[in-house]
Amino acid sequence: MPFDGLTLGLVARELNRALEGGRIAKIIQPERDEIILTVRNNGMNHQLLMSATANCARAHLTTTRKNNPLEPPALCMLMRKHITGGRICGIRAVESDRILEVEIEHYDELGDRARKKLICEFMGKHSNLIFVGGDGRIIDSARRVNEQISSVREVLPGLRYELPPAHGKLPYDRVEAQALLSAMSGMNGPLHRLIAQCVSGMSAQTARELAFRATGSEDTHSDEIDLAAACGSIADNLAAIPGQVSPAILYNAEGAPVDAVAFRYHSRDHLRREEYATISEALDAFYRSRDRAERIKQKSAALHRTLKKNIERCERKLALQQEALLGSQRMEEYRLKGELLTANLHLAQKGAKRVDVPNYYEEGMPLLSVELDERLSPGQNAQRYFKLYQKARNAQTLAAEQIEKTGAELDYLEGQLDNLGKCQEEAELFELREELERFGYVKVNRNRRQMKQLPPSQPMRFTAPSGRTILVGKNNLQNDKLTGTAQPNEVWLHAKDIPGSHVIIVGEAPDDDTILYAARLAALYSKGRASSRVPVDYTLRRFVKKPGGSKPGFVIYTNQHTLYVQPAEEQTMV
Repeated sequence: MPFDGLTLGLVARELNRALEGGRIAKIIQPERDEIILTVRNNGMNHQLLMSATANCARAHLTTTRKNNPLEPPALCMLMRKHITGGRICGIRAVESDRILEVEIEHYDELGDRARKKLICEFMGKHSNLIFVGGDGRIIDSARRVNEQISSVREVLPGLRYELPPAHGKLPYDRVEAQALLSAMSGMNGPLHRLIAQCVSGMSAQTARELAFRATGSEDTHSDEIDLAAACGSIADNLAAIPGQVSPAILYNAEGAPVDAVAFRYHSRDHLRREEYATISEALDAFYRSRDRAERIKQKSAALHRTLKKNIERCERKLALQQEALLGSQRMEEYRLKGELLTANLHLAQKGAKRVDVPNYYEEGMPLLSVELDERLSPGQNAQRYFKLYQKARNAQTLAAEQIEKTGAELDYLEGQLDNLGKCQEEAELFELREELERFGYVKVNRNRRQMKQLPPSQPMRFTAPSGRTILVGKNNLQNDKLTGTAQPNEVWLHAKDIPGSHVIIVGEAPDDDTILYAARLAALYSKGRASSRVPVDYTLRRFVKKPGGSKPGFVIYTNQHTLYVQPAEEQTMV
């Protein structure tokens, strides 16, 4: 949604109708930049979510449940101390801009009535949640802004709260045609750009919609129209929009949600609409998956860097070990020269740099030139070659062992990187991190501000066209549980020789079409998903074994068959 001042004004009216006079029963801060107030009003509990996330800054009622930190952040504890049990006096948009003010009346420590404000500034990466006392001074904020961060406006406890600098634009809710025409005089360019420059609280999309309503095109240039008539249309439309609230989510031709809107955007009538009763419902539905994905992306960034760093380390190590293995290939040459020199010591002279000896191992016994260390005797030179042979032999054995070990580690890390991309819930991310901590790739998190115990993550569940249930693991823990609890005669699948998910077809003796469907899912949730032809092995679960002491997710299997399939398209889980 273009969460601009105009939309925020509509949201503020809706929230005020639902929450004014309500009592704050609970306050949680599930994220550093997110506050949820549980408000009891008219016999119902409402959850007011206020988020200052850079890409998803917004405020609306929500039904989404959030996990709480074991130790509440400082801002949350202060708000609980001051306003738990307080009543909401009003919710309003401030200065026709992207600022929401929630005013709360409560009783202070002396039993006197007092008022405080929670001010939400929705301004992209500068978004913030600021708790302000009755004296206008800041109690605390989600993001503290000092003079090193901003020389224009500090946001720190104890300072007086000041509104962000004004831009001198016309307030969107009081635009008059003549004033708008005067503001645009002397300006030249696309009409939507002029609207955004002259009217407060205008996102690019809203400005384009107003230009479309005024001229029939989003990209109309100011030189091409009667500007006075256009300004009249813009002023009329801005005045009419509060009575045209029609919340909806817009979908593109592929069925993916594109945006959530508070009123009808005629310029986007080509997109499919799904109507909602309130703006909050539309926002909550639109941001539910998007916000979760954004949070997972933020929280997985450090793990992604760690895995990439370790994968690069393993690749460098593997290259060096393979180089050492190639160097050991002269092993047989050293042995041959040592044996031939031992058999022909009488031909070698001390101080000589080389000697030609007959090669008994080849037909016709051609002469072989053997390099000598002129400081050593012929016998010592022969012993030197045997030592070089033994050293090369040991290096070959060690390099082969190390290559196998490094290759296994590289496969494990690439599998974990693939699993990281499948994480959709915090529980899955937490399980993956715990596993990496256990093997020493990530330092143990000793921060007490961790989330409350999350329920164990669950594998993905799909339904084949035949009606059979197919389970797909998202990480190594799920893969082990999935395979370990499957019945002996159920079909188990996995992409061949590449990292991927364990897949189980629930029930015995599935038909060929169901096996093919499951194989395509196994290909989709593997490292080979970008390929057009992925080999997938399948066998009965009873032929799958987990070696003792092996890493999570690792198994060996026999009696398999291999299918070459195209990965499935993204499927809807059940």
